[in-house]
Amino acid sequence: MQAAETEYDVVVALNYYTPYVSGVTEAARVTAEGLVERGFRVLVVAGHHDPASPSRERINGVDVIRTRVVARIGKGIVSPSFVPTVIRWARRAKLLHLHLPMLEAGAIALGVRGVPIVATYQCDVTLPSGAFNAFQTWCLDRSHAVAMRRASVVAVTSEDYARSSRLARVMSGKTESLPAPAVDRSGGLPKFRDGEGLHVGFLGRIVEEKGLEYLVEGFRKLGPDARLLIGGDFAKIAGGSVVEKVRGAIGDDPRVTMLGFVADEELPDFYASLDVFALPSVNALEAFGLVQVEAMMVGVPVMASDLPGVRMPVRLTGFGRIVKPRDVEGIAAALTELETADLDAEQGALAARELYEAASVVDRHAALFTRLIERQVQPTRG
Repeated sequence: MQAAETEYDVVVALNYYTPYVSGVTEAARVTAEGLVERGFRVLVVAGHHDPASPSRERINGVDVIRTRVVARIGKGIVSPSFVPTVIRWARRAKLLHLHLPMLEAGAIALGVRGVPIVATYQCDVTLPSGAFNAFQTWCLDRSHAVAMRRASVVAVTSEDYARSSRLARVMSGKTESLPAPAVDRSGGLPKFRDGEGLHVGFLGRIVEEKGLEYLVEGFRKLGPDARLLIGGDFAKIAGGSVVEKVRGAIGDDPRVTMLGFVADEELPDFYASLDVFALPSVNALEAFGLVQVEAMMVGVPVMASDLPGVRMPVRLTGFGRIVKPRDVEGIAAALTELETADLDAEQGALAARELYEAASVVDRHAALFTRLIERQVQPTRG
């Protein structure tokens, strides 16, 4: 890859990129690769969080530069060369795409002049109580506010979430709803099933904001034939996982299976094994839930928490049930209801595809980026 000789249409900046797996990195990856398929030249700059990955490579047409990480603070990484690297490449590009939360966003936005900026705001950061965490949150909010003020557009997964954000006033008037692009996971076989009973599934990082212990407690109120499949990494998680808390909730219940990381090629089989997908999130760190949309698109109804953004796929499609966060009895009732609910799987899948399928969502990104590039809109001065 001769990155130094290349001018890019879009430079994408985020702290973590593939091979790290999260909703944010997956959305960034699918969007970047989709833009390449549509003729854009795309560079991603991210932290070099995994020493096993190269510092520079090309992945499915996307050039990737990873900057050296010298320290980690909770879920964050410290990479002194990250900001100057992004600024250097963004100044030579036609558009800069920032994925927030990202502490460095404000500094990057201040360092880039004459280039349109799109700031995709995934969610507010919510940390445990304590003076240091409060300071971190304050710093993040201030940095994000600077980036939003200088951005031409603030892309949000839903206006529902944007209205609830701590930074709602800052982004007001410049938001555009662009949900995360969902990949088609159809065509799988039910290889994960164990019997004919209700099969409930979860997929995601095993972290605090997912509320998995409440899902487990609610599930355990179901009958003996029910099964709960929990897929997701808990070994390589920024900030650490809560796998022991989840295992404690499971106890010796043989109906619950911890699958660990589920590879991309196994995802169609995973979704094909489910009767219900559960997203029991408990706080604002979850603002959408890409996996719930992937489940809907293959005809699996969803039980989702009543949180801003998270509830919108169920609200807009009608394909599932919404429950209060941390409501164990509500979770049990919703799962029981969905087992016998008269839902049209074909119509539910169609509705989800029309709203969230990757091709149409990337088309919307491409149209926005093209419009901003052609207009050469100057960022709003903060």
